[in-house]
Amino acid sequence: MTNMNKPEAETTELNRRDFLKGGSVATLMTVLGGAQLLAQPAAEKPDETKPAAPKVKVAVIGLGPWGREILDQLGRLPQAEITAMCDNYAAMVRRSASKAPGAAQVEDYKAILDNKDIQAVIIATPTYLHKDIAIAALQAGKHVYCEAPLAHTVEDAKAIALAAKNAVGQVFQAGLQFRSDAQRLFLLPFIRSGALGKSVMARAQWHKKQSWRSTSPNPEREKAVNWRLSRTTSPGLVGEIGIHPLDQVGWFFNTQPVAVSGFGSILRNDNDGRDVSDTVQLILEYAGGVRLVYDATLANSFDSEYEILYGMDAAVMLRDNKAWMFKEVDSPLLGWEVYARKDAFYKETGIALVAGGSKQTALEDKPVEEAALFSPLYYALQSFLGNCPETTAAVEDFAATYDPKDKAGLAQHLATIKFRSAASYQDGYAATVLALKANEAILKGARIDLKKEMFELA
Repeated sequence: MTNMNKPEAETTELNRRDFLKGGSVATLMTVLGGAQLLAQPAAEKPDETKPAAPKVKVAVIGLGPWGREILDQLGRLPQAEITAMCDNYAAMVRRSASKAPGAAQVEDYKAILDNKDIQAVIIATPTYLHKDIAIAALQAGKHVYCEAPLAHTVEDAKAIALAAKNAVGQVFQAGLQFRSDAQRLFLLPFIRSGALGKSVMARAQWHKKQSWRSTSPNPEREKAVNWRLSRTTSPGLVGEIGIHPLDQVGWFFNTQPVAVSGFGSILRNDNDGRDVSDTVQLILEYAGGVRLVYDATLANSFDSEYEILYGMDAAVMLRDNKAWMFKEVDSPLLGWEVYARKDAFYKETGIALVAGGSKQTALEDKPVEEAALFSPLYYALQSFLGNCPETTAAVEDFAATYDPKDKAGLAQHLATIKFRSAASYQDGYAATVLALKANEAILKGARIDLKKEMFELA
């Protein structure tokens, strides 16, 4: 789910919001005997005892549909001061102007980087354009949020990640929104604790019937907006969409796969000149015989998208940015069940697991209300804008006592600070390598071994 820069014909293009929401299935899940796993609701009112978060002067580069969605989410974050917006297509700049009326409108991203007042940039351009912008932004001293995948080639992704690694004292966040999402951060320790029992397998899918093609008034622009349809510029469905669930499963499992097999076909759009598959299947193999099966298609919408982790004691489904647990009848008693409230679901008893809930809360008889969660993108941007001033303050503190040119010492100092959860340059690089290798397997219809060193930066 890279840069979902949807071209002009938005009704036929992929949309990150569609990917990150999905249909309501709460009733179905409870009928099947699922216990919904709820993260703590977001606070409706700010904590007046805490000082207001410092504002960050931020610019957005790339104003397609995903760039405009980023502007929408930034508008909801009080710490965001949208200072500038940029796109090399003037019509997109004009179209975005109402989302940040006070922001400067720029067509050349270099003008953004030359502006000393701008502290942070968010890169939402097509994937193959990330490299030059990201590296130049880091060299200009900006904090950088770069959409995932980082690039359309491993070489470009490595160049970006190494530049971020060397930019000690600057925030670099990869656009893997799930790693900042409140619901998934809540589930992470639950899953890693072994509550599901021994891992058995995992499944994930993304089904949306749409063409992934857009029209434009001139041939040059039409080619530009349809960059996803060409292998020379696009990492395909698995790169643009599948990178997120693939990264999420590895994050939950705390490991990388050892091999990937892929298959792809052009089934719905076999006569429009594209050479990127519109229907793909993947099998990712992990140590111990566990496998993730993933499929995505532009040819059918049935059952939308979801991820499921299966263990010998229970399974967890993530869908509609919510989660449900389905326990096996012979699963052992876990410690937290003693205090958890029990709810009747059809013929099963579901265990309400509420993040941050006290014993008294868990034992209350009233039903658990669904958490008022924001979108994963909101949380990712919130982490980015929170970590920027934290990092700047930490750098200033270090420089007040030590040699500010001591990068190793500064890195050690920064490592002692607890920042908000976010995908690092290493996370972004590893996820990009996995997505690109998976796409390679699809293009070849083959199995590819994945060595540990593939995911590491030299």
